[in-house]
Amino acid sequence: MRHLLGTLVLLLVLLPATAPAREVVLLTFDGPISPVAAEFFTAGIDAAQERNAELLIIQLDTPGGLDTSMRSIIKRMSTSTVPIAVYVAPAGARAASAGTFLTIAAHLAAMAPGTNIGAASPVSLTGGMDETMAAKVTNDAAAYIRSLAEQRKRNAHWAELAVRKGVSISAEEAKRLAVIDLVAKDVPELLTALDGRRVHLEGGPGGSREVSLSTRDATLRTFEMSWRLRVLNILANPNLAYLLLLLGFYGLIFELSSPGSIGPGILGGISLILGFYALQVLPVNYAGLLLILLALALFLLELVVPSFGMLTMGGIVSMFLGSLLLFDRSVPFLRISLAVIIPAIAATAAFCVLLLGAVIRTHRKPPTTGLEALVNQVGTSRSPFPGTGTVLVHGELWHAMSRDTIAPGDLVRIVSVKGLTLTVERREKEV
Repeated sequence: MRHLLGTLVLLLVLLPATAPAREVVLLTFDGPISPVAAEFFTAGIDAAQERNAELLIIQLDTPGGLDTSMRSIIKRMSTSTVPIAVYVAPAGARAASAGTFLTIAAHLAAMAPGTNIGAASPVSLTGGMDETMAAKVTNDAAAYIRSLAEQRKRNAHWAELAVRKGVSISAEEAKRLAVIDLVAKDVPELLTALDGRRVHLEGGPGGSREVSLSTRDATLRTFEMSWRLRVLNILANPNLAYLLLLLGFYGLIFELSSPGSIGPGILGGISLILGFYALQVLPVNYAGLLLILLALALFLLELVVPSFGMLTMGGIVSMFLGSLLLFDRSVPFLRISLAVIIPAIAATAAFCVLLLGAVIRTHRKPPTTGLEALVNQVGTSRSPFPGTGTVLVHGELWHAMSRDTIAPGDLVRIVSVKGLTLTVERREKEV
């Protein structure tokens, strides 16, 4: 019995310990590269490191985005202790502009069939650039993408052409030109193809080192965007940001024109705050924003200054021009759709015309309070006229004077009021 127990103990000691389950983290992103995207990517890299994942796959489909956000992501990728593979997928996806930089900067680059990469020429998001400034920006971007390609031993010449000439190529051509490492139809095929591949890592406490991937039977874990980032990502849509600003302006105008409504003021305030947050994460042309703010000021002045519609017309023109200039229309994903601008301007014009009409009608109405309200009212004489006497108006006796011959009991019409004395004239009884 002792011999049997000793044998079992020896077998347990000699048996290798069970290897921990290997995990691959999958982060899927579809949209422009913005500050929200940068935060999402950074959170995904942090999560992969905390789980000690074998690999982080960033499945990417993007038309491009902001240079600052792109560089922030690349900096974080370069310090990652987990290998990162950028996978342009599914079929029909693209890694354009900033997406090209991210793909080339990854430890591993892959694409699905039917995808494309390139068109990485820099575009000004704050207005037109002169020739000298455009050359500086292009040279800087070209040098940056060349350094990334050389670091990852990819085709630096093509990478520079993508910036300088705006060229774009398919997945198969990208593989042939050594722009990417491989083409895979889906994530399982990608994991199989990457198994055993050696990756050079620069980040981590151990410094520069090489690791060998073991991804064939790894467990795939999906990293989802948090609800906070989802909300912020929705708010970063230029069309929604524009509509939030307009709703905020409408709410404030309605509240100021009808004090005490409360509801429109609260809704307008919330909309303005959300709209200004969206402007914070989007590249804003401040000339366009100032024109929209000028339009708001003109609409508010219309409420207190009788301009007979001139201020309203100026506000409409200012808002239309500001809407066109608010974001750079040369960048497709930053354009405010004309299908949004035109109805918004039409609604603003209609709102202001109705408000102006109500103001004009109010000014044309005769006074209903105070002494001025007595003009044209009808009363009954209590004294003989001409001269001075008293008349009864709405149950009250008033001092009155008249040049007409009026007997007590006759009807009189009030012509004017001076102090507490009425000027009246005889009014014939209606038959």
